Amino acid sequence: MFILRILLGLGIAGIGTWMILKTEWLMANFGANRWAEEHFGTEGGSRIFYKLIGVALIIIGFAIATDIMQPLLFGLLSPLFGGLK
Repeated sequence: MFILRILLGLGIAGIGTWMILKTEWLMANFGANRWAEEHFGTEGGSRIFYKLIGVALIIIGFAIATDIMQPLLFGLLSPLFGGLK
């Protein structure tokens, strides 16, 4: 289970890295994102959006690989639930 978690986390981080490096391929195949273009300002809003998703996947992947996903989610979401323990 330990090895599977590490491989899954590194795989997710690898997909995030690929998204950052191949943003133009994503733009050519999936096109512009209307929401990102409206909210990120310039015509490059979709590119920024794809890169931000890639960065989020890298963070999630390393959190899974190092087994800190549960504490990370608890720390981020605890203000919504009044600090439940």
